[in-house]
Amino acid sequence: MKGVWSKGGRLTLITGVVMIMLVLQACGNNTGSGNSGTAANGAGTNTAEAAGSETASNVPAVLNFGYIGSNKLNVPGGAEGWGLYKGIIQEELKKYGITEVKLTGFPNGPDQTESLISGRLDFGSLGDTPAIIAYASGAKTRLIAQTSAHTVGYLIGKKDGPKTVQDLKGKTIAIQKGSFMHRYVVGLLKQEGVTDYKLVHMLIPDATAALARGDVDATTNNGVAALKQIEQGYTHLDDASTHPDLLGSSATVVSEEYLAKFPDFPKVWNAAREKALADLKQHEDEYYEFLAEIGDTTPELAKQVNPISDIKDTAFTEDGTKLLEGTKNFLVEEKLAKKDFNISDWQLQ
Repeated sequence: MKGVWSKGGRLTLITGVVMIMLVLQACGNNTGSGNSGTAANGAGTNTAEAAGSETASNVPAVLNFGYIGSNKLNVPGGAEGWGLYKGIIQEELKKYGITEVKLTGFPNGPDQTESLISGRLDFGSLGDTPAIIAYASGAKTRLIAQTSAHTVGYLIGKKDGPKTVQDLKGKTIAIQKGSFMHRYVVGLLKQEGVTDYKLVHMLIPDATAALARGDVDATTNNGVAALKQIEQGYTHLDDASTHPDLLGSSATVVSEEYLAKFPDFPKVWNAAREKALADLKQHEDEYYEFLAEIGDTTPELAKQVNPISDIKDTAFTEDGTKLLEGTKNFLVEEKLAKKDFNISDWQLQ
């Protein structure tokens, strides 16, 4: 019996094992062929889902976005605001694992850049001047879009005060230090040859109250608030619409820390914004009603101050970049920006 088991039994056992392995392999191949057929029919979808899942796994679920302003809807204007208000942008971001967009309004650009530098924000939209000043001071940000290049600053004089820009010699002017309006008024006074003036930093609500009391001789302002002051009898000394080189523009900047987590964010965000803009253009009347609600004004005035034609349909344009370059050069020359740099080194295209 021992001899039979050693030879014939062992041979039978080995043969049986080999047959079982062959059967299992054949079943495995058949199953694989079935899956391959399914993958071939939906290869693009499966591959995209796999890639999306891999990307999403590295992206924080919450995106922290800062903007300038404050309103009951807690959204900015422009295509970004419309897209967030309508949920268009959120739907696009969900594809990459972002399930919540937290928005924070700021009274001015310098305050927003502080939050961006400290890590409380991932990215934000603000005026070009504070964004440039922050980058020149060492802020680790990258410019990913310039969605508008036609922001008009106003210079408003007190009632029974200065009547012309020349009358501001020796006078006190309220400005938001580090804002695009700061750059506008300094550039204007330089062009007009006005010297011996005093600038004091005040947020717009404080400056408006100071102008009403006569504590300052003039103040900068913009948008609907500036037009309301003029309607109330304050003197319209000047505005940047007649000085194209002194117009402000927007800057959308993202922290390098966030980019390290989501390198494709600029492409994803700009594509979502452009989708929102396309929708906005199909609902113009509704868009101006939306602007009126967040600006506490009328759709007619919102259209006058922020026409859709001012919104750029691409991340960057030649005229917008030229304006950025001029603003940066001015800030460096006036020592408002700590160092010179190439816009192209800051910009992500």
